[in-house]
Amino acid sequence: MKKLLTYIGLFTAILAAPGCKKYLETLPDNRTVITTPAQVTQLLTTAYPHASYMLFCEAMSDNVEDKGNTGVGIDPQTFLINTQTFKYQDADDISADGPIAYWDSCYAAIAVANQALSYCSGPDSANYSAQKGEALVCRAYAHFMLVTLFAKAYNPTTAASDPGVPYMTTISTSVFNKYDRGTVAAVYQKIESDLTTGLPLLKDELYASAPKYHFTRQAAHAFAARFYLFKRDYAKVVEHSTAVFGSASPANLIRDQDAFYGMSYDNMVIYYNHASNPANILLQEAPGTKYPDNYYSYRYGIGTQINQEYFLSNNVTGGSLAMSIYGSGPQYFNFPKFKGDVTVMSLLSMDEVLLNRVEANIRLKNYSAAITDMNTWVSKNISNYNPSRHNVTISKMMNFYGLPQDESMIETALYMKRVTYMQEGLRWFDILRLDIPVVHTGSPGFSTTLAPGDKRRLLQLPAEAVNDGMALNPR
Repeated sequence: MKKLLTYIGLFTAILAAPGCKKYLETLPDNRTVITTPAQVTQLLTTAYPHASYMLFCEAMSDNVEDKGNTGVGIDPQTFLINTQTFKYQDADDISADGPIAYWDSCYAAIAVANQALSYCSGPDSANYSAQKGEALVCRAYAHFMLVTLFAKAYNPTTAASDPGVPYMTTISTSVFNKYDRGTVAAVYQKIESDLTTGLPLLKDELYASAPKYHFTRQAAHAFAARFYLFKRDYAKVVEHSTAVFGSASPANLIRDQDAFYGMSYDNMVIYYNHASNPANILLQEAPGTKYPDNYYSYRYGIGTQINQEYFLSNNVTGGSLAMSIYGSGPQYFNFPKFKGDVTVMSLLSMDEVLLNRVEANIRLKNYSAAITDMNTWVSKNISNYNPSRHNVTISKMMNFYGLPQDESMIETALYMKRVTYMQEGLRWFDILRLDIPVVHTGSPGFSTTLAPGDKRRLLQLPAEAVNDGMALNPR
């Protein structure tokens, strides 16, 4: 195979000096030569976004309220991002927990994936098929996260005209290129092509030493389930979700919250994002993030109202959630998910896959399958679970929500996902996908409503995108 100079070090350079390099610049480092499939596999460890979206996604969601604390003792840059995104202002800080850093990190990951793909062609390309598969799925994932956060949510009636994000498939050798955003529909088409081409090529045996830090087939199916939920192809959501579980019972794979909350706090914060936890499918490090150190103490987060409404009041099961909030008061409310000196975060996990399948089956009118999966979740999330008292039924859901059958079932599925992923940012993705309105109220005298179709649902592109020929999102 033709020897090519590798792109080692771009990701590190971007994190070390965000904003100093153009985010689409991919000029190679000439220190290392890659000649084997194993070296390409190693290169691909940097083909994943290594920045966190959790801070700004959580702050924009309806999981937060104004707790009134001043931010004393909190990292000032991330406190600013928490404030700006709660108020739906464009967060222009370049620290590792902000939208700009996440944009940069995704394109850095894409650049590495493209560099890896350049090694996977040639007369011995068959020996690199698994690496090609991982690179394609990595490229698809990073572009999906970008188009989800920086463009309009996929709508089949408008996607062909809604501006997307640049889909990078080649290695740039110039910093003066002009980039076309294309359309959301075009980006989705390319994501789907990369995903469906790459997934069958994956070989799990390559990742025996650290399988949860790579796109195994299971992880790729989990990503596919999320992608097709956004694309509204519900039959494929069911197909890929089912492939994630394989022959295993979902009850043995999702988070057993009743058992988890019986652990000591120190063990919980270690185990939640640990590779030994069967609920975790894809893990990655975000070495620059301050989120694990500060997530419980931001001004805009879970306070008394959210705690009362979602964790202390009645819920559709009629039982008490096993999940409970820690912290000395609303200024420090937290779920034991992150250890401050550990920056590993779960990007894909079993509960999301299960609940994506629930929603897809509801929309496909497969009600019995949806209810079975719902009650699997109930069995692991309700204290002193008793199926005769706690299992959900169609009539129980309709009585609780006072809505028609399908709407009540969808609300139940969204509730389950929402409480599962509190403080992890995932709720924002459902808000985007379903155009859910959000009301944010703070003091002194701040109040705003994020109505359906609001332009502020789209994160703003970095200002330097204008220099690359891209129009910013309207405001």
